[in-house]
Amino acid sequence: MTAPPATTLMTPACNANPYPEYARLRGQSPIRIGPEEEGLWALLRYEDVYGALQDHATFSSQRQTRQTSESGMRLVLLNDDPPRHTRFRRLVNKAFTPRRIQELEPWLESVVEELLRDVSGGEFEVVENYTMPLPVMAIAELLGIPREEYQTFKEWTDISLGIHAPTREDQKRATQEMMAYFGQIAAARREHGAEDLITALVEAEIEGEALEDWEVLGFCMLLLIAGNETTTNLMGNTIAFLSTRPDLWARLREDRSLVPQLIEEMLRYESPVQVLFRVTTRDVEVNGVTIPADERVGVFYGAANRDPEEWDEPDEFVLERDLHAHVGFGHGTHYCLGSPLARAEARITLNTWLDRFAAIEPVAPPVRQTGTGVVLGYTSLPVALTGA
Repeated sequence: MTAPPATTLMTPACNANPYPEYARLRGQSPIRIGPEEEGLWALLRYEDVYGALQDHATFSSQRQTRQTSESGMRLVLLNDDPPRHTRFRRLVNKAFTPRRIQELEPWLESVVEELLRDVSGGEFEVVENYTMPLPVMAIAELLGIPREEYQTFKEWTDISLGIHAPTREDQKRATQEMMAYFGQIAAARREHGAEDLITALVEAEIEGEALEDWEVLGFCMLLLIAGNETTTNLMGNTIAFLSTRPDLWARLREDRSLVPQLIEEMLRYESPVQVLFRVTTRDVEVNGVTIPADERVGVFYGAANRDPEEWDEPDEFVLERDLHAHVGFGHGTHYCLGSPLARAEARITLNTWLDRFAAIEPVAPPVRQTGTGVVLGYTSLPVALTGA
């Protein structure tokens, strides 16, 4: 057996900008990365990624025992396959329908205005003051938890995803704190319900049986973590990109019909989620390579979205591109549940910023997070804003 190619994938040096490494290795996909016991197979070609996302019977989310056992956290939906996944998803789908998100939009607009209330121009730290709090507040509103505690919620999210290189003890602590917090909220909702998602979960039944406590907690933790990090990165990546493209900013101010298309191209160009994981249920051949059963597989959305076999000039941002097949939010059974909310937050953000600011430009180099290769985003994004 030939030795696997040397790679820096999933290392801090690569996490800030994995695209050159994707391009170098894509032709060899699937490739084995990392040590034998803890490594994984990386799928980097669009065709391989798309195929794996369609085939949950072979590429299982439910069999990720190695990933979930260390922290003690099992995220409902994310770590489930059909038919269980299908039943769980049906419980929360109604919270993320286009109609429900449309009803939420006036509230989102009010929060955006609140975050920008004292900003008429000048220097502004985007991550700390905007792209971090807004999505956490939005998911807190849906869950029915105090949005004022958003900094604690964000800390739990960052630790869970490994964004600031936490220790395993840090991750266990964050998991225990989340479980205790949501356990108290769920118990309160069982006593006195409210018009929120946690109440819907504690009152829900699947085939005549109520959800177990750990299932309710797993739902809450998934929605908190996945519901804010993706949107934070989508908005941050978009604002950082536009701060270097003044002509495009001016064009968007003149023609707002381009905003939805710009969001879709950003999802492809700098996918906020770069990779999620599966475990093979059988030996499977991918691109002429056999991946054995019970092997961990990284499904690299970010690499698929830059595959030259699928996209012309994949490393260029092309606003008019046909984007019907990008996998910025995944594909198939595990297509991102919160995608309508993320798109709404990004659209409201862009339109509000375009109304308020005639120009935007960087004032210092932005800082990418390097703690994890799972997501692509910024920890610091200082810009200068010119009032409209």
